Amino acid sequence: MLLARVIGHVWSTRKEESLRGLKFLVVQPVTLSYNDEGKAELTEHGHSLIAADQIGAGESEIVMVASGSSARQGLANNNIPIDAIIVGIIDKETFEA
Repeated sequence: MLLARVIGHVWSTRKEESLRGLKFLVVQPVTLSYNDEGKAELTEHGHSLIAADQIGAGESEIVMVASGSSARQGLANNNIPIDAIIVGIIDKETFEA
């Protein structure tokens, strides 16, 4: 599972039939880093990806993303061709230095 920031939406009118009804968001993975003052902050890293969303995440929210075969486990049909799904919206995070 990884943390990511929602940075956009994807719309597709033509797609695999089993994907109908799913909302797709573009997410940018984030990682914990420390600035010069030693304060913890989330910074972007890696490549953005498209994740299915069934919980209503919105633009700029920090979300938890399950990937790989685990992404299909929470769906009614686990044969849907996805490998990333948003499984939680982070309300607050705390980090110890």
